[in-house]
Amino acid sequence: MNFDTLYLELVDSTSMIQALLSGISDEEARIRPAPGSWSMLEVVCHLYDEEREDFREHLDFILHRQNEEWHRIDPEGWVVERRYSERSLRDMKDRFFGERSNSLDWLKGLGDSNWEASYTTPYRTISAGGMFACWVAHDNLHIRQLVELRRAHIERISQPLDLGYAGDW
Repeated sequence: MNFDTLYLELVDSTSMIQALLSGISDEEARIRPAPGSWSMLEVVCHLYDEEREDFREHLDFILHRQNEEWHRIDPEGWVVERRYSERSLRDMKDRFFGERSNSLDWLKGLGDSNWEASYTTPYRTISAGGMFACWVAHDNLHIRQLVELRRAHIERISQPLDLGYAGDW
């Protein structure tokens, strides 16, 4: 595992997420392209909660606090329980990017950590390096999701134009 490379990936993915959310209104951010799918707003709320309650928390746990209890999460349940769809996109963007800034500052001090340290949860054994790599990969998962949502946005604002010339989607 190369800490510096993964760190830069997280920095870059933060910029990508920011770009994908630019120019989107609260109304647009609430649109779900299909029943059961997430809106842009729900994705941002999820990223915010994951930033605070999953990746940074669990990486710190693996590296420094294994004498405590593993913090359980419920990302799917939080969407409804925490009323993601009722929140403000601007507020949630500010919160997420604020937490991401805190995470990036915190991560800077971890370069020489024991990335092979691991912990066994009821579901899997994961190393500190694996948790960090999953954090980066999780961003990519939601970047892909935001790209799909951004494409749906472009299709809506382009009606009734045909976007076929742009290429197969």
